[in-house]
Amino acid sequence: MFGGRLLIRRTLLAWMATFGLVMVMHLLFRFLRPLPDGALMLWFGLSFVLFVGGRLLLLWEFRRRIRLGHFIQRSVILGMTENALRLAEQISHRADVISGLVGYIDDRRRHRLDESPPSSLRRLGDIEELERLIREGGIDQVLLALPAQARGRNEGLAQRLRRLPVQVLLVPDMSSFHFAHRKLVPVAGVPMFVVAEPPLQGWAPVFKRGEDIVLSAVALLCLSPLMALLALAVKLDSPGPVLFRQKRYGYNHRLIEVFKFRSMHHDLRDENAAKQTLRDDPRVTRVGRFIRKTSLDELPQLFNVLAGSMSLVGPRPHATATKAGNVLFEDAVLEYVSRHRVKPGITGLAQVNGYRGETDTIEKIQRRVEYDLEYIENWSLWLDLSILLRTLPAVLSAKSAY
Repeated sequence: MFGGRLLIRRTLLAWMATFGLVMVMHLLFRFLRPLPDGALMLWFGLSFVLFVGGRLLLLWEFRRRIRLGHFIQRSVILGMTENALRLAEQISHRADVISGLVGYIDDRRRHRLDESPPSSLRRLGDIEELERLIREGGIDQVLLALPAQARGRNEGLAQRLRRLPVQVLLVPDMSSFHFAHRKLVPVAGVPMFVVAEPPLQGWAPVFKRGEDIVLSAVALLCLSPLMALLALAVKLDSPGPVLFRQKRYGYNHRLIEVFKFRSMHHDLRDENAAKQTLRDDPRVTRVGRFIRKTSLDELPQLFNVLAGSMSLVGPRPHATATKAGNVLFEDAVLEYVSRHRVKPGITGLAQVNGYRGETDTIEKIQRRVEYDLEYIENWSLWLDLSILLRTLPAVLSAKSAY
């Protein structure tokens, strides 16, 4: 309710589930008066619009109150340290009506502070002034941001503030956020930062695998005539096998065998992709140029998806010797191997954002990896479906696939 985002998708799913449950109950117990189908659809659509409209009104009111300085909890930072500055920056970027920062408290004069506070952050006084503000009801939350090495000072302030009707929170080391998620988990009762975790947890792997099996099976069924024609065209165009098999890196950096329609002359094939394909590459056949340009050479990878070594959506698998600017991908980008925390895909977030085809510079592979990691961190079935829908327009508009 108090967040800054309008979660239309979550609202729609909740209303669909509620509406469906009401309809099921009505079919069982007939507790609703007979309504025509048009009235039911009007009820569903109008209710959803009103839910979203009510949410928009709430957000507008909350933002108005934030601008006026009205918050559910008025917070102060105790101790102007580097950690406090980072915290203040976080709060300013994620302002909401729950917890508003009204200023900071420090016993030292401004010129003696370790860090210079931003001009927008008011100095409210010292610890005596903080006690007075709390007793008068002007402060609801104290964010204790003194350095960890000031143990005695922290303990003394904690004991002093415990006597007052105020919530006191100890600010963690904000520098940890550079390499950790903003998430704490208890281990034997001790809160710990989550530095890394598997990207697909709980039921997510089951849902994604179900998506792959159903959609790849349907795609193979629908595209089998086209794939048969492509196989015939490849066979008639040049001697050699119809399929090209290549070792590429898959899940957990394991080698998998990936299928493609052969697009190069068989005697000029490059099994390790040591040399990237260029414009007017003499190794590519006439049919090969067409199927590479349109990505039809990737269709046999649907068998990889059905078998489980690949997914429909994920980071594209790269061959073992692929380079960017004469540098191996894993040497060019520090986080490159992090792509292999999920199965590789036929299409991915990088591809629908224009990063498809030749990677002749280190900057291009860096951008690809950034998109791949963004996909891994934000995976959902909705994101997969969105990427699948965007793939065809991306393929048709691509200019760098040779």
